[in-house]
Amino acid sequence: MIYEIVLEAQLAAIERVAPGNSWNDPHEAALEVITKGLVDAGILKGRWKTLLKEEAFRPYYMHRTGHWLGMDVHDVGDYKVGDEWRTFEPGMVTTVEPGLYLSPTIKGLAKRWWNIGVRIEDDVLVTADGNEVLSHGAPKSVAEIEALMQLASGG
Repeated sequence: MIYEIVLEAQLAAIERVAPGNSWNDPHEAALEVITKGLVDAGILKGRWKTLLKEEAFRPYYMHRTGHWLGMDVHDVGDYKVGDEWRTFEPGMVTTVEPGLYLSPTIKGLAKRWWNIGVRIEDDVLVTADGNEVLSHGAPKSVAEIEALMQLASGG
């Protein structure tokens, strides 16, 4: 369930990587899915819009959804120009990597969720009409990962 929440958040974020969208758009898309998912899982209680506004996701998701990618893994570049989020332009490359981290140190977290951590990363090129996922060949769906694990175990 946790993996599926993160995967849905990542796919929603990737959709928002496009020319004219702001650097923050993918992050906002991921936060919405993650907050809804945490409510659906019973980890957060309340209305998801209120919880999102209150940043109730923070104990479980404490970082941004991506960073610039270029000559270095964490490439240089501004995320804001003045007080405005930077706008995606063709040729820019970013990671899209939401995650959920369920620590036993989080007050009130049910034991069944303890020590689960999931982060899914892809590298995404902004194109003239949208984006191209550069790491598209990596298995990502549950079925693809299970099939790969079967191969790896000789089954």
